Amino acid sequence: MSATYRFTVNGRPAEVQGPPMARLLDVLRRDLGLTGSKEGCGEGECGACTVLLGGEAVCSCLVPLFQVEGASITTIEGIAPSDKVTELQRVFANEGGAQCGACTPGMIVTLKALLDRHPTPTREQVREYASGTLCRCTGYERIFRAIEVLTGQRSSECEPEGGPRS
Repeated sequence: MSATYRFTVNGRPAEVQGPPMARLLDVLRRDLGLTGSKEGCGEGECGACTVLLGGEAVCSCLVPLFQVEGASITTIEGIAPSDKVTELQRVFANEGGAQCGACTPGMIVTLKALLDRHPTPTREQVREYASGTLCRCTGYERIFRAIEVLTGQRSSECEPEGGPRS
């Protein structure tokens, strides 16, 4: 049985017709064309499909459509306004926090949720938040370093885009 669901995605109203148990991940990708959230495991284990649902980081492969009625959802596409790169995305790339890119959208969304709650998180807080998103290439050390650089807890060991620092 299909129904109509209304919610907000990246600050814009959305209306989708579908079965109540349709996965949010599929609705975002197929119905709304928001393909930044990736399907990794399809079981909520890898975090590649992470979105913010009411400000909370959730695996969209586990969220049924009926649960998003009236909700506010932010995907990786909604993290940066007008296709700009946020400071989080910039430092993540500059510090080597991304390699293959499979986990990157989910990791960025997860870390955004962390920074919204804890503007200067401890390494343990970063570890706790990042633990739900599997990174097989980079390893977490570069991700931790990126957050520490972003929050002023550490100096960058990398040159910013465009050449050496002055």
